[in-house]
Amino acid sequence: MVRARGGLALFAFAVLARSYDWVDALIAVVALAVGIVPEGLPAVITITLAIGVRRMAARNAVIRKLPAVETLGATSVICSDKTGTLTRNEMTARRIISARCTMLASGSGYVPEGHIQVVGAGDQAEAMAASMPLIRCGLLCNDASLRKVGEEWRVEGDPMEGALCALAAKAGVDPELERSEWERIDEIPFDAAHRFMATLCRGPDGAMTLFIKGAPEAIFAMTSPGDSAYWENAIAQAGSEGERVLAFGAKAMAAGTHRIAFEDVMAGVELLGLVGFIDPPRLEAREAIAECRSAGIAVKMITGDHAATALAIARQLDLADDPQVMTGLDLEKLSDEELEQAVNRISVFARTSPEHKLRIVRALQAQGNIVAMTGDGVNDAPSLKQADVGVAMGIKGTEASKEAASMVLLDDNFASIVSAVREGRTVYDNIRKVISWEIPTNGGETLAVVLAILLGFALPMSATQILWVNLILAATLGLVLAFEPTEPGAMQRRPRERGAPLLSPFLLWRVVLVSVLFAAVTLGIFFYTLDQGRGLEVARTMVVNMFIVAEIFYLFNVRYLHMTSLTWRGTVGTPAVLIAITVLILGQALFTYAPFMNAIFHSRPLTFADLALLVVAGAALMLLLEVEKHVMRRLGWFEELND
Repeated sequence: MVRARGGLALFAFAVLARSYDWVDALIAVVALAVGIVPEGLPAVITITLAIGVRRMAARNAVIRKLPAVETLGATSVICSDKTGTLTRNEMTARRIISARCTMLASGSGYVPEGHIQVVGAGDQAEAMAASMPLIRCGLLCNDASLRKVGEEWRVEGDPMEGALCALAAKAGVDPELERSEWERIDEIPFDAAHRFMATLCRGPDGAMTLFIKGAPEAIFAMTSPGDSAYWENAIAQAGSEGERVLAFGAKAMAAGTHRIAFEDVMAGVELLGLVGFIDPPRLEAREAIAECRSAGIAVKMITGDHAATALAIARQLDLADDPQVMTGLDLEKLSDEELEQAVNRISVFARTSPEHKLRIVRALQAQGNIVAMTGDGVNDAPSLKQADVGVAMGIKGTEASKEAASMVLLDDNFASIVSAVREGRTVYDNIRKVISWEIPTNGGETLAVVLAILLGFALPMSATQILWVNLILAATLGLVLAFEPTEPGAMQRRPRERGAPLLSPFLLWRVVLVSVLFAAVTLGIFFYTLDQGRGLEVARTMVVNMFIVAEIFYLFNVRYLHMTSLTWRGTVGTPAVLIAITVLILGQALFTYAPFMNAIFHSRPLTFADLALLVVAGAALMLLLEVEKHVMRRLGWFEELND
């Protein structure tokens, strides 16, 4: 755009003063400078990034920091939460484990309908009686509620707590009635630091009871679990089936108690049992992970769940061929150097804290990876800032996490991250296409004029004609590559290396090759026309049109840098390409045939045979460059030069 504005100013000056030879000479030099310097590149690159932002927003990924668009395309590792991102976050309380028996609940989602059946040959009534204290605890140590919207049941509050409300309904308990009979007096809210929640309730008989739920390790520390092997085996069994486990406990409190403190829950708690929750993986997440693996992008699951649960979900998602798990406790035992050596082979980090996330990101970056990290809590802000691309959750994320992130997911869906990575690769490819089209075409124009000056023959284009070429191309073809769709196979290429230069050896090769070819073709047309005795003005008109035709054909060649352009899709082009070419052809028709344009630019009308010759030359140039792409791929040079 800068070049177009500069071209307009110089063009106006040239029209006013074109009768003076010394002015023409000066304008030719300035026009040459305008032609060789790609001042429009920053504007076109910014437009390309902005288009990427719009496309990502359409895929539920809102970009907060523009450079993240390009960085996403280079992502080599995605560190993702499990619940709600890789899974549906539609919890169902499936397994009830008490000291006497195990029961399974039917139903799915938050629908409060289903049956609870004892596993094995146990007595159903005794099993239900043994499970009721646990079910009551899950309902009273709980801030969620269920609400029916149309035909769908929705949870207001934490999904796991909503699942406990549905479980109580399946057991024949009316959640609202039960909560009205058990008045809540005080509570200790859940916090990741202590990993439990506690409520103090007054029962129908006036007795004060402390109800507690939380991570099994946290609850076991407050109780005397008795047969610890039994409980550990139960947790392992639930985890192996992909279930997330919570433990529940209760403690009788003295009459008149109105406040609870941490010391009240640290001892003397009765273990009521465990509940296993199933949160099915998202179907689209499995497909997205497969796409990541084909693109050479590793996916790391970082979760607060039990190791067995996280590993089972990782296997369901096919996170790796043989996913390995590391717990937060194991991670704390490693030095930074040891973690750097282990982090690439570990696919699942379980029982982790926000502090662990930060160490994981730093370890991955130390190995040269470009890391995208998801987070939703206030404590996730440091790891989101540390990551190359911080990804906050739009639904469950806090404002602090969104402020720290470069991108916000509107649907909290892992597949949206992968879609954003795909768009990031598209943006990077389009920037490279803009560069590989802009610089070589400018170089060919400049080389042709410089050779004329050095060798002492007539300029193949006048100063005003140089400015016309610069102006008409900047206003049409200079913008269309920013609108290119994703190139086929974009997600089958490995990520580019950290610090890889934008102007790669492949692009440098293209600058030299295309500049020479453009200069050779245009000068060949110039001397051919002069040899026919048709005059300098006709020869220059042929050269101007040759440049335009050559750049149109080269545009189709450069639309696909990683594959051949000789396909139906490559030939048809995009609406932006077709509109730009139409405008360009109309502009050239005026330049060539309109009398007032002939007077301004000293151009002359061309015959049909002239135009056919130009088209044949342009097509031959494109075919030659297609052969070059094919040869470079066959020799194994293409990928090396393209890195």
